[in-house]
Amino acid sequence: MISRVSTKDMSREDWLNARRRSIGGSDAGALLGLNPYNSPYALWAEKTGKIVPEGIGDREAVRLGNDLEQYVAERWMEATGKKLRRDNSIIYNSEYPFAHANIDRAVIGEPDAGFEAKTTSSFDVLAKCRAGEFPYTWYAQVTHYMMVTGARRWYLGVLCLGHGFFHFVIERNEAEIKALAGAERSFWDGVCSNIPPALDGSQATQNAIRAIFPESTAGRAADLTGVGSHIATFLALEKEIKELEEAKTKQQNIIMEFMEDAERGEYNGVKISYKTQERKTFDRKGFEAANGPIAPAFFKTSQSRPFRVTAEK
Repeated sequence: MISRVSTKDMSREDWLNARRRSIGGSDAGALLGLNPYNSPYALWAEKTGKIVPEGIGDREAVRLGNDLEQYVAERWMEATGKKLRRDNSIIYNSEYPFAHANIDRAVIGEPDAGFEAKTTSSFDVLAKCRAGEFPYTWYAQVTHYMMVTGARRWYLGVLCLGHGFFHFVIERNEAEIKALAGAERSFWDGVCSNIPPALDGSQATQNAIRAIFPESTAGRAADLTGVGSHIATFLALEKEIKELEEAKTKQQNIIMEFMEDAERGEYNGVKISYKTQERKTFDRKGFEAANGPIAPAFFKTSQSRPFRVTAEK
């Protein structure tokens, strides 16, 4: 059974809290490992309340997307001749109690369809759209919406800033919905039981770990026997990376020496810049010699937990 909770008079804080209590469309790509800016572990940490997700509402790209959503909808209506209306509600489906949907628009006259608006400045996405494709994480998002709403199709309108407008139709695929539902149910079981998903090598996962454990406990030492094999792998990779960096620097040195005083060069479509630049830095020592010591009030204290590995030789 499908139910709705109106968001018309809902505060942003209440709306965000409601979204955190289940999986939304924008979460689907992250829990599948398809989102380059989020990860299953980071999403799990958010849903369990271990970390508070960074507010991104003021980011220029996010504001631009929100501000241009109506424009994208109008471009889509112009291109297709169909009509859209806003859907001010959070949608739930009793068959999927772990999920919810906040859709951009409903399609007038098509109760079994919905619409998602996207705005991007990415050249990679532009190339995909020109080839008749779009990011996998968007596919996961609209599949999630079809899962929750029961819709038969979803329309996607994409504005590639300054380069073109594209639109796509995604038809319901029962096999894909079943697979996504299984993945989301498994993920949510981990949220409810406080069992994290497997760790990966993404920056989002590392940021989440640092946010969960921001401070070290003075004097506490950990027995690392349980991660001994990972330490060995880390050291082997560190050695390999160092060797690759040295090999890379050698090739750079050869190119630099060949270019001599040339500020740029090109070969087979590859452009290299080797141009003189100036950078101004603050000379604290000189400033204090001329003006006296800088007052402590003008220094900012920051806190971090550097991760260092030292191996006995």
